[in-house]
Amino acid sequence: MREDFLHYLWRFKRFDSSLLKTSNGEDIEIIDFGEYNTNAGPDFFNSKIKIGETLWAGNVEMHLKSSEWCLHKHQEDMAYNNVILHVVLEEDAPVFRESGEKIPCLVLRPHIKENILGIYQQLLNNAHWIPCQHHFYSVSDMTKNSWVTRLLVERLDEKTQLIEAQLIHNQYHWEETFYQFLAKNFGLKVNDLPFEMLAKSLPLGIVGKHKDQLFQVEALLLGQAGLLKGDFEDDYPQQLKKEYNYLSKKFNLEAMETSIWKFSRLRPQNFPSIRIAQFAALIHQSVHLFSKILETKDAKNLEKLFQVELSGYWETHFILDKSSKKISKTLGKETIRLFLINTIAPFLFLYGKIKKEDEFKDRAVELLEQLSPERNNITEGWQKLGFEATSAGQTQGLIQLKNKYCAHQKCLDCAIGISIMKGV
Repeated sequence: MREDFLHYLWRFKRFDSSLLKTSNGEDIEIIDFGEYNTNAGPDFFNSKIKIGETLWAGNVEMHLKSSEWCLHKHQEDMAYNNVILHVVLEEDAPVFRESGEKIPCLVLRPHIKENILGIYQQLLNNAHWIPCQHHFYSVSDMTKNSWVTRLLVERLDEKTQLIEAQLIHNQYHWEETFYQFLAKNFGLKVNDLPFEMLAKSLPLGIVGKHKDQLFQVEALLLGQAGLLKGDFEDDYPQQLKKEYNYLSKKFNLEAMETSIWKFSRLRPQNFPSIRIAQFAALIHQSVHLFSKILETKDAKNLEKLFQVELSGYWETHFILDKSSKKISKTLGKETIRLFLINTIAPFLFLYGKIKKEDEFKDRAVELLEQLSPERNNITEGWQKLGFEATSAGQTQGLIQLKNKYCAHQKCLDCAIGISIMKGV
């Protein structure tokens, strides 16, 4: 049993509220259940409750056992002095206000219907992929779809928190912050941290001074990444190394350790050397990329901004000094789609949030709804339960549902879980 069950019962009035009495035998009449509080402080604000002959206005606090009041040190917190009713499953100790007056206590257990309690315990005590696995089919598609849409916005909002923190650190330099997060996504999951470190150690202002010369951009990025250390037989990496040595002295740069990059068990197309060369090509061909993104309103044109193809030396190399069969080194559609999902949409959403322009927040959601659904273990799990996502917007919402609600058994904070409980 968890405290959120008590919150649920009170919020949705799912208990027998007739003939209520305090543990001291006084009659209780609930006039107004109050406002649910999800932040610090008592669980419900502005309740109105008649206890005996007195009408009280104030807050309601809930615990499984009354002794948890002292365990949580509420007696030391002035915010709890206005609690007019303590609602518990079991009263194992009296609770007092700072004045020494006993706080009226309602023991709720005798007023809970057994079938509601039974379903809740089923949700908590099972080892299924999601707690409501056996009840999921009974929930209407409208409820599922509307909840997943809401969770998409919640996921976007969560993703923007890290971006906003870095944006503040960068003194609201949008292009610099975008450059850093885009670099991180170029590394995918395996090399995202090294890529992020690379971008932070090589400011966009330095790269921007040489963006007209692809060779110099490659030299800066590959050299700063530590991939130009050592001796080379090929002429091209020798030239890159020479150029980086010059530029690193000019800008007082210190290269990263080569060992931080992971090559093993990666497809050659995803080798850090290739990803860095592609990132260099994107920087070379783009002027004020984030500004362009703000002006571009559909997914297809956004995808075009990321269409880069390597030529020259990289046509026959995946890593420096080791030749391979000639093959095109474009950014694949799936990679670009991941950029749009994990970088572009969150940045649009944050821009709208900070600038108070809902158009950009709406565009972030619309962008994800235009993109095809993702395929991963989580989306496949939902598919087995009959939820076939039709867009990346839905898959993002489903990922949020699984990771933030199902995995933590937050069924009573979930519209699907609440719908199941209402059916009892």
